[in-house]
Amino acid sequence: MTSERQVRLRVNGSDRVCSVTPRTTLADLLRDSLGLTGVHLGCEQGACGACTVLVDGQSVRSCLMLGVQADGRSVVTIEGLGGADEGLHPVQQAFSAAHGLQCGFCTPGMILSAVELLADSPAPTPSQIREALSGNLCRCTGYQNIIAAVTNAAAVMAPEGGDG
Repeated sequence: MTSERQVRLRVNGSDRVCSVTPRTTLADLLRDSLGLTGVHLGCEQGACGACTVLVDGQSVRSCLMLGVQADGRSVVTIEGLGGADEGLHPVQQAFSAAHGLQCGFCTPGMILSAVELLADSPAPTPSQIREALSGNLCRCTGYQNIIAAVTNAAAVMAPEGGDG
């Protein structure tokens, strides 16, 4: 007998309530209960970063976090970055412009990790970008265009008038 628990969370700016078993991962809650399929499941061991989401502004491997641990927290998925009125987020635009994706499987996790990096460090060096994205694996692009995309996004997002 599996008892379900109610989880209340804010997902992409909307308050949501879901019933989940205590063993349901945040990734499964987001994908199966809320239909947010931009959360990709790769290794399901936290090694590839494809399932990365932001929880209270911090990147989290959603395959390793339980849905019940997200109770009362704010979650942002790739679907929540841009909007119908806002268009693409600057990091999403930069990935597109710099060809920082090929198959796209790793892209949501890469972008959300980059968003966290740029929130914490608005003008990162290439080595800081590599370090911040080191937990996100890509089999297609060779990373150079991804690094360029994050660098370009940082320049676009930089506060006007200086060093931040």
